[in-house]
Amino acid sequence: MSDTTYRRIDEITTRLIAGGELSPEEGRWMIHLDDRYLSSLMAGADRLRQTFHGNAIEVCAISNVRSGNCSEDCGFCSQSGHHQGTTAPVYNYISADELARQAQQAREWGTGDFGIVSKGWGMRSGRERAQMGEYLQQLGEQSDIGRCASLGALNAETAVELKAMGLENYHHNLETAESFFDNICTTHTYQENIDTVRHAREAGLRVCSGGILGMGESEDQRVELAVTLRELGIESVPLNFLVPQDGTPLQGVVPLQPREILQTIAVFRFMLPRAEIRIAGGRMFLRDLQSMVFMAGASAIMIGDYLTTPGRSVDDDLQMLRDLNVNMRSDTHERRAREQQAAQSATA
Repeated sequence: MSDTTYRRIDEITTRLIAGGELSPEEGRWMIHLDDRYLSSLMAGADRLRQTFHGNAIEVCAISNVRSGNCSEDCGFCSQSGHHQGTTAPVYNYISADELARQAQQAREWGTGDFGIVSKGWGMRSGRERAQMGEYLQQLGEQSDIGRCASLGALNAETAVELKAMGLENYHHNLETAESFFDNICTTHTYQENIDTVRHAREAGLRVCSGGILGMGESEDQRVELAVTLRELGIESVPLNFLVPQDGTPLQGVVPLQPREILQTIAVFRFMLPRAEIRIAGGRMFLRDLQSMVFMAGASAIMIGDYLTTPGRSVDDDLQMLRDLNVNMRSDTHERRAREQQAAQSATA
């Protein structure tokens, strides 16, 4: 093994800790490194995580509030109405009481943020707006959990409207690199994804945006996605790993192997040293290595079930965090405290 490679990883780590930036060329070099350098790469990623995020992990959960017959043709998703033979459940909006119950359960687990996820491509009707208003009002009255949503496309006006309703965080994945996107979806454009992220940020919402890895994209395209997220200034980056769904165009894709997943997480940490790297769907493919996501640079995880696939036992995840001797934190609550303090100072 090359001492030069080890030194280069260490030098890059030190440079990033001092405020530097990883170039796209360096990112491509890292993601193509031989598997034998994984431990060194992870050691550097873990240094970056602890430098910028400490030894506490942000934990979130979601609710799939409306499922099935989606208008979009995303090749990975069993909720799409374009794919025949999928097994995703089909139902309309759950009640606000049920959503509040799920949020309270998530809060009892220790999660800081809770996501309202609805199929479809944006909040297009008065009924949808009224439903979101009811959801957000109920959550605000019954829980101190962070209020998130993933509703598809946003224009500037809708983003401002959601912020006024009490929404704090908006989730909208880019899904993959722009150069690969047309292989995954044809019913909306990559630019629409970019515009949605920008509208949410301009409205004052914290944005959570990442993608799904292992859909057939190249390793260089994973770096391309990371670069785009950095250019957009994304604060929270969820990384999902494709869980092939029966009846979808990607049903036959072979899932990523554990060490490749860990190397990819590490590269995203190097590319985005200050962002939350949040591990979500497909974590099960790590099998016995799930706890190593943090040593690979992850600073957040999603617990509980995902949209159409079950997650690992919450008890097992909470035990994993205890065994690692890490605390759970909520950046939403810290931001609320800062905003309240700023408002009080402004009126003093």
